[in-house]
Amino acid sequence: MRRWREADRAPFAAMNADPVVMRYLLAPLDRAASDEYLDRIEALFQRQGFGLWALEEAATGRFLGFTGLNPMPPGVPGAGGMEVGWRLAQHAWHYGFATEAATAALGVGFRGAGLAEIWSMTSVHNEPSQAVMRRLGMTAYANFDHPRIEPGHPLRPHVVYRLGRPADEPAADSAEE
Repeated sequence: MRRWREADRAPFAAMNADPVVMRYLLAPLDRAASDEYLDRIEALFQRQGFGLWALEEAATGRFLGFTGLNPMPPGVPGAGGMEVGWRLAQHAWHYGFATEAATAALGVGFRGAGLAEIWSMTSVHNEPSQAVMRRLGMTAYANFDHPRIEPGHPLRPHVVYRLGRPADEPAADSAEE
């Protein structure tokens, strides 16, 4: 996990344009939309000091995707809280990268940012991401219709998972100095 580089834009755009990667999202992104998304990711780092990190394979430096912490949107269970999320290029699937990186992001959220809970949400059809959520120790919290997706759309039904700060993780304000 690392901050973004200008060289990440092309592989990020290729991942976001892949209809298989994007099948649980509304649509693939063109290059301009992908670049705008990366600009919003960087702006979030500037505002809160953490966000969605670029993932690269340590041995090769190959771009894998992203993971990190992002604010939950209004109108969903957990709104106003922080979400752990990820998106990986197809070549990075089935190697445990999502779980490994999301575990590290949870550590930042609980130990670094002192969050009391972290959320994650996806389409009810996205079983691969739900499996990652369960591996992270998260539990299903609620099913809901995503307010940004039109009624009747097959991706509108969503599920949200939640994980409270583990008992052995002190709150940031109670940590020893």
